[in-house]
Amino acid sequence: MTSVSTRPDSGATPGGGPGSAAGTAALRLDAVTKTYDGTRGRAAVRALDGVSVAIPPGTFTAVMGPSGSGKSTFLHCAAGLDRVTSGAAWIGDTELGSLNETRLTHLRRRRVGFVFQAFNLVPALTVRHNIALPLRLNHERVNRRWLAEILDRVGLAGKAHARPAELSGGQQQRVAIARALITRPDVIFGDEPTGALDTVTAREILTLLRSCVDETGQTVVMVTHDPVAAGHADTVLFLADGRIVDEMTAPTAERVAERMTHLGAWA
Repeated sequence: MTSVSTRPDSGATPGGGPGSAAGTAALRLDAVTKTYDGTRGRAAVRALDGVSVAIPPGTFTAVMGPSGSGKSTFLHCAAGLDRVTSGAAWIGDTELGSLNETRLTHLRRRRVGFVFQAFNLVPALTVRHNIALPLRLNHERVNRRWLAEILDRVGLAGKAHARPAELSGGQQQRVAIARALITRPDVIFGDEPTGALDTVTAREILTLLRSCVDETGQTVVMVTHDPVAAGHADTVLFLADGRIVDEMTAPTAERVAERMTHLGAWA
């Protein structure tokens, strides 16, 4: 399994294509700091503090840490949902800070997939229309053969015309994963994707995400609080006080749980 590089200098350089140093990272953060201004007399909060990481394509990375460690901010900055205060965030060879809001929105729709805890499906749309929504928003044609393949891959081939209310929670999350796959994105980001599911269904969703990596070379980055979920990843990054304080390759639920117990001592 490929290790994630968390060195300040990952060896990648901007502007490269496939096979170049920059092309080896599906996403990269270079000395990223994110500070939220204080309100009503409160001090400013530094949610990320000089984070550097390079995540190779075709890998599954879990991001863990205690509440307030910066996990969600890490995801938001890496996915272009939030702009960094200093440093740089890259998707492939594109530096996100160089894009205006229109181009950044286009990048998120075309090159990034999202899977959230709450599914975020449109109730009035069928399964197939929910999956195709990122393409519709980008005014792109839907390849029906690719859509059918994705439906089959996530186990929903017979549910194309159903609406979210007619599906179980696990099936709805499968729709969300299919929607994330439809644009063939550089990276799929998961924000607690199994948090609203029972144990058995969560395991099925994690197995599906794992298969996206192993069978189709997809890159998955997942924020989670669950050691069992993290055990499906190739690598786990541990955050504390806005910094990456440790990394684990070939994780197991038991090893992750043990490390989380002592995480405060490393910060």
